[in-house]
Amino acid sequence: MPDITKTPGPAEAAAGIVPSDAQAVAEAVEAPGKPRSLWGDAWRDLRRRPLFLISAALILLLLVVAAFPGAFTDANPRYGDLTNHFLEKPNLGHLFQADWFGYDRQGRSVYARAVYGTRNSIMVGLGVTILVTLFGGMVGMLAGYFGGIWDSLLSRIVDVFFGVPFLLGAMVVLNAFTERDALVIIGALAFLGWTQIARVMRGAVITTKHADYVVAARALGADTKRILFRHILPNAIAPVIVIATIALGSYIVAESTLSYLGLGFGDDALSWGGDISDALSDIRNNPHTLIFPAGMLSLTVLAFIMLGDAVREALDPKLR
Repeated sequence: MPDITKTPGPAEAAAGIVPSDAQAVAEAVEAPGKPRSLWGDAWRDLRRRPLFLISAALILLLLVVAAFPGAFTDANPRYGDLTNHFLEKPNLGHLFQADWFGYDRQGRSVYARAVYGTRNSIMVGLGVTILVTLFGGMVGMLAGYFGGIWDSLLSRIVDVFFGVPFLLGAMVVLNAFTERDALVIIGALAFLGWTQIARVMRGAVITTKHADYVVAARALGADTKRILFRHILPNAIAPVIVIATIALGSYIVAESTLSYLGLGFGDDALSWGGDISDALSDIRNNPHTLIFPAGMLSLTVLAFIMLGDAVREALDPKLR
């Protein structure tokens, strides 16, 4: 057989392919590249979506603000100066300064409180999302894979928790605690918020466990642990990630609602919901005390919803 890497044929010569190029062509034909996985296709699709880029940039900024609030303002969010700053109007010309968003009824910087309040909201949202995804995903995976009596038992437990109104149940649970910090609020919301993830995971596992690669792995003697975590979970986790990303914004809203009602963070803590509650008495004459914390809350929730929509469209081939 002639060596095409040394002597190019007439077709290669006509096309201007030198010996080294011919060798590359031969290697590409003989060893085609590895096909991209679902996650590779999804990431390639996400990088070209403006919706994902905008939401990811906003979320990254919020995470940085939550981690390093002192880098964005040097004002003390708890310090009030009633003599000089009682309900002072915003000074929009002073970007990122203490008086940028104005001052509230206690003479505190609205901007500083909005910046420092980001940490508690993001912490609660991420904490609840991680817990409900781990616990709800595990319950749904076990129920969907084993079926039978296990599916019936776990599904009935899910139905019991699903029948409890989310906010009402959280209010009842939190009312039992005299001191409510971030861990208590995360635990209360996660205690009632895992049912949706469990249902989504159960349906995805039921569909995935009948796939040919799962049947082949079982026929080759793979144990249950390997089948669950190496074959079923990677192929059933996509809808759970979408639901969890969108639900993260809902958990932030739930925390703000509880703080607004006086059942979330205490008076000493910084929370957008607490600031919104304090601003109600001044909404007509001094709307800036309400607009800015409410705007931060809306922007955060919108960013996570946009991210969830972008991920859903990237992971669902029907929506591409």
